[in-house]
Amino acid sequence: MTKQQIQTLLTDALVSLFEIDPQKITPETNLYEDLEIDSIDAIDLIDYIKRNTGYKVKPEDFRNVRTVNDVVQAVLKMSQEAEQSAENTPNA
Repeated sequence: MTKQQIQTLLTDALVSLFEIDPQKITPETNLYEDLEIDSIDAIDLIDYIKRNTGYKVKPEDFRNVRTVNDVVQAVLKMSQEAEQSAENTPNA
């Protein structure tokens, strides 16, 4: 996944799950202070990401996430690790 695809997915998630105005969502937007996301909402967001990407953000990794860009970077890292793993796995 590209950074832009992840950003779009995350914006869609925040709009559909929490009815947040998409105009309020920028890479610098703080999930907790600006969007008032709480820990239960964060779990819903992790689940949405997993259902739509196949990547599971570990709750302990999510503790360090503060901004929209932090989430994008975490998912991008998982995407890149998955691609590397697939490249290093010999064909059956």
